[in-house]
Amino acid sequence: MATVNIANVTSILPFTINGAVTTSAVNIIDVPADKLYKVNTILIANIDGSSAADISVSVSNDNGSGYYEIASTISVPADSTLSLLSTTLYLDETDLLRVVASANSDLTYTVSGEILDDA
Repeated sequence: MATVNIANVTSILPFTINGAVTTSAVNIIDVPADKLYKVNTILIANIDGSSAADISVSVSNDNGSGYYEIASTISVPADSTLSLLSTTLYLDETDLLRVVASANSDLTYTVSGEILDDA
């Protein structure tokens, strides 16, 4: 395993992932060895028509031994969308991105960016 050298990238592949957020913390990105994920967008949509719900998003840079919040219990109003990133987020090999909500299936996530490889 070696950190990707972004000066020598051999491929850049786009990605978009999405799904429902539940009250159980779930890793939605698990960066494979020898890859770098450049996360450009994290959108959280509240699909409940009447109630707000809270979102928390965290990152682990040690393969899940510890997590650091990048968004903590932020309220997403009913029928609205929240953009969580104001700058690019880089996730190195074995880094994890995790989401959890205050209510089951009221929130959905969409994450997009690029996968960089220097192989």
